[in-house]
Amino acid sequence: LGQCHSLEVWQDEALLGGVFGITIGGVFCGESMFSRSRNGSKSALAFLTVHLQNCGFSLFDTQFITDHLQSLGAIEISRATYQSKLADAIKLPVSITSQPIPDVQSILQRNTQTS
Repeated sequence: LGQCHSLEVWQDEALLGGVFGITIGGVFCGESMFSRSRNGSKSALAFLTVHLQNCGFSLFDTQFITDHLQSLGAIEISRATYQSKLADAIKLPVSITSQPIPDVQSILQRNTQTS
């Protein structure tokens, strides 16, 4: 049915943070994220968000909203909107491995570009 995936952020030999979850069609259901250094989980989430968009995913389900997730751009939607988006997204023929993981420069450019 679905597949479990993880994304880790490393600096040299040090694991900084990561996120893991399950994909079903064009939906990524985030299960957990962790940080072993300051902003480690934020970095992992930034990479994952851009990667999912590049691969054609349309829904990132965080299970519930937190102040931390809101600070990173998460929004809460109604149950009806969620059910509609979920029904559409699970039908998408996308793969998390269809594109390479973005590099740091593309993440920074995407998050700072204003034009």
